[in-house]
Amino acid sequence: MSRTIDDVVSPTQTNTIPADISGQMLDLDEDDDFEVFSKDSTLADGSMFNASMQTSPGSMVNQCKFEEDEDGDSKDIFITVDNPESHVTAIETFITYRVLTKTTRSEFDNSEYEVRRRYQDFHWLKGKLEEAHSTLIVHPLPEKFVVKGMVERFNGDFIETRRKALHKFLNRIADHPILSCSEDFKVFLSAQAWELTTYKKQGPGFLSRMGETVRAVANSVRGVKNRPEEFTAIQEYVEDFSNKISSLDKVTQRIVKEQKEYLEELKEYGPTYTLWSGSEEELAEQLKGVAGCIERCCQETEEQVGHLSDTLVPVLHEYVLCAETLKAVLRRRDNIQAEFEAKNEALATKKVDRDAESSDLGFVWGSLLGKNPEEARHQRQERLDGEIEELKVEIDKLEDRVEWANNALKGDWVRWQRSMRGDLKSAFLSTAEKNVDYYEKCLAVWETFLLSQRTEPSEETDRDNTS
Repeated sequence: MSRTIDDVVSPTQTNTIPADISGQMLDLDEDDDFEVFSKDSTLADGSMFNASMQTSPGSMVNQCKFEEDEDGDSKDIFITVDNPESHVTAIETFITYRVLTKTTRSEFDNSEYEVRRRYQDFHWLKGKLEEAHSTLIVHPLPEKFVVKGMVERFNGDFIETRRKALHKFLNRIADHPILSCSEDFKVFLSAQAWELTTYKKQGPGFLSRMGETVRAVANSVRGVKNRPEEFTAIQEYVEDFSNKISSLDKVTQRIVKEQKEYLEELKEYGPTYTLWSGSEEELAEQLKGVAGCIERCCQETEEQVGHLSDTLVPVLHEYVLCAETLKAVLRRRDNIQAEFEAKNEALATKKVDRDAESSDLGFVWGSLLGKNPEEARHQRQERLDGEIEELKVEIDKLEDRVEWANNALKGDWVRWQRSMRGDLKSAFLSTAEKNVDYYEKCLAVWETFLLSQRTEPSEETDRDNTS
């Protein structure tokens, strides 16, 4: 039973992105980007394409609101991700996005920056932030996909969905009081492509990263013996939240799929009545009326399905990914504590070994080895004393690290819950309002048709007399 915690590239040409393609989307974890690696990979005209973001009143730019901005006057950094472009080289095809930044922060040399970044650059930034702040909640990135069997073209809807997710990712970081001050974040926003490439190479080498991975795995296998109760409660909450949000996400996507299929059927339904009216003179008026009602309801249904796809589905799936991020953060916190507990156990063992050296047994073993017993004992005790002091220093550092990790996670947990509840509440209310609007409009369409078909008794009598 779960418990709830309250408040706890070289320049190239560009063309317009082609229409959506048919093809199966596969999750491909090993891909660093939306890429197709083939020496013969080119677009139909041998060039690349450009999809500028819409500028209509209903577009992403005009609708964007910076989440968690409790005081708009205090916001000092604004980021926009737009203008996706395809780049075609001899071995790969990939997408870059324009990242525009406006800021008043003193650590930046300029107030405005414009750079282009590909998906793997965003992935690098996320990794660096998690490496430096292992128990802070870094907003998830969209998954990696590739279009099966389609080498020469990209899915425009997929690219736009990814652009929106990357836009939200950067603005979540910008709104974070700690992550937004990261040097890696600053470099990501301001450095040109070649500068960023150089900066990336300054990180730890492969062997160092491998060592960290091995240590993390060892700590994970060892497990935590005395996890604080509040983090056990958080873990239970996250597991329960993950199950529920995943179920909602799957059902909602299935509903959207079925509604799109219903919409396609509806588009073929109305014209059937129109065709029939041509051969049925006595029913022509009614048949045309029904056809008109279906056509109008079809337009409202298309708008309603679009709203559901753009408003509720992305938010639900975003928090499916957030749940996985939270699980990873909790594992990293446990690994830090597990390492702390392991060092304490090692210290206790060393102290036992040191005490054993003072016993007669240690004296006997020294004599058997032909060494001066007192000198050998003294050397071993000095060695053990040195190892014990080193362990004490490491334990003090790990104790500070555990305390920092716990406090960071507790603070970010409250912040994440507030953001999550606000996002979901907004999405649910918007969906409810749109559903009410949709059904009211469809109801009005059919009521108008019914009223048009009603006749007064006198009119009916006259019609019968005429007959």
